[in-house]
Amino acid sequence: MDEFGKSVTFNKSSYSGSGNANCVEVGFVTAEIQLRDSKDPDGPVLHFTVSEWAAFIAGVKAGEFDLA
Repeated sequence: MDEFGKSVTFNKSSYSGSGNANCVEVGFVTAEIQLRDSKDPDGPVLHFTVSEWAAFIAGVKAGEFDLA
């Protein structure tokens, strides 16, 4: 549940596969995006605004986080 008592459905990336333990899950709420560690579903949740999430996705698509 989020801080307003709404149920949040978290989704794991299809790229993660069933055997990959190093995953994050994303939950979409009306005015924010929530991110958590799939290994610790009761642990801390990061909260992002829609514009912060859009900037992150744009950076991923542009290769800003590539390790190579």
